[in-house]
Amino acid sequence: MDIKVRQLTKKDYNDLRKSMQEAYDCKEVETWSRKNIIDLIDIFPEGQLCVELDGHVVACALAIILNSKNTNIYDKYYNIIDEGKFTKHDIEGDVLYGIEVFVHPKHRELRLGRRLYDARKELCEEWNLKSIVAGGRIPNYHKYADKLSTKQYIEKVKKKEIYDPTLTFQLSNDFHVKKILKNYLPNDEESMEYATLLEWNNIYYDAEARSISPAKQTIRLGLVQWQMRSFSTLEAFYDQVEFFVDAVSDYGADFILLPEFFNTPLMSPYNDLPEREAMKKLAEHTREIKEKILSFAVSYNVNIIAGSMPIVEGTKLFNISYLCHRSGKIDAYKKVHITPNELRYYGLEGGSEVKVFDTDCGKVGLLICYDVEFPELSRILADQGMKILFVPYMTDTQNGYMRVRYCAQARAIENECYVAIAGSVGNLPRVNNMDIQYSQSAVFTPSDFAFPNNAIKAEATPNTEMVLIADVDLYALRDLHEYGTVKIMKDRRKDLYEVKLLK
Repeated sequence: MDIKVRQLTKKDYNDLRKSMQEAYDCKEVETWSRKNIIDLIDIFPEGQLCVELDGHVVACALAIILNSKNTNIYDKYYNIIDEGKFTKHDIEGDVLYGIEVFVHPKHRELRLGRRLYDARKELCEEWNLKSIVAGGRIPNYHKYADKLSTKQYIEKVKKKEIYDPTLTFQLSNDFHVKKILKNYLPNDEESMEYATLLEWNNIYYDAEARSISPAKQTIRLGLVQWQMRSFSTLEAFYDQVEFFVDAVSDYGADFILLPEFFNTPLMSPYNDLPEREAMKKLAEHTREIKEKILSFAVSYNVNIIAGSMPIVEGTKLFNISYLCHRSGKIDAYKKVHITPNELRYYGLEGGSEVKVFDTDCGKVGLLICYDVEFPELSRILADQGMKILFVPYMTDTQNGYMRVRYCAQARAIENECYVAIAGSVGNLPRVNNMDIQYSQSAVFTPSDFAFPNNAIKAEATPNTEMVLIADVDLYALRDLHEYGTVKIMKDRRKDLYEVKLLK
């Protein structure tokens, strides 16, 4: 047995006609005419699909493209196809309209219809069309019409209480009923002239793309596992930062992530001061460092998450992270949750804003170290559309690191996103309360078939200065959300609970 799914050709007409007659038990005059098929192939060859079995066409799927802004997709079938003239076909449209699917009855056990539907979905994605729409008969409805309305019948088919050869098949292929159509096919006694308008949504559709080329979906992350070391001058510190930016950008990274408080080596001149005063002195450098890293982002064409640094606003001391866009834009996030150590030694205060940031690679979230141990924050970000969560951290012991790591992994799974964490290694013997560092930077993924079995995309060597480069696929997240083994974001019981910002 030799089975192929391919484009229909004009030479296939005789096979098509015979298979259609068998599929519908109809007369020759009721099949598609040769002219119909030639016209369809001439105007849209890619949309006419067939299954060839041992050299003969035994199944077909025919389609045109509609512009949903100019065409009433709820219209009657014969109006949509314009009585076989296909004048509503618009190559610049946004919807793939299925006008025919049939399988020779002798071969239905091979599930050839599913192959045709999969090919249609691939076509829809490749052409960047937002959906597949088709009218579907409900041929078993006449058996229940005396006791069930069409709406009740459809609901029972959805619940698998009733089997309908057309609607059951469509629902099993991820289509949903968009509308009930009346007087769809005249003289369709089985369906009582009713039909369903069915829709399959292309989760990869990009409304802003003007061509069939998909938007950038593979994002390259560069994580810097930063070695704490003494710097004699601020310029020496900048040289070290630029070294890493230069190295990571050479790999074509879209983002660079630096660790929390990566600039604390600059505190060494203030070691004779109380810890809070020393941190406030360090904060005096934050504005200049921010501007310098922003200039690196622009000149090296890479988005940089500038770890975190202290900042003084009025009498308050915050831990702030800057997202320096390669476009020259800058966003900021203040750490919300303050650890007992940070409160005791530095008197840090928590920020009060949680939001995603729009970048040229989609929506990203930013949390700082301890924040990732509070699942509410990342869930709020996920509800705002976050696909990648960046977590700069600083941990002194392996215990502290494991808290951050395991919580970050949980956030990736429960929010169907990627989580990148980056920390520092080494020690700072002349900086109070920054003595030792423990780190193993990593990129975590959700846990399903499209991702690594251990849900770890990449991880650094523990306690070694290095960079970690990893590619993450945003398409895989969309697949997970729609077709995953479990659908965590969709399956939440919002009738029982919710997570929301209070201000």
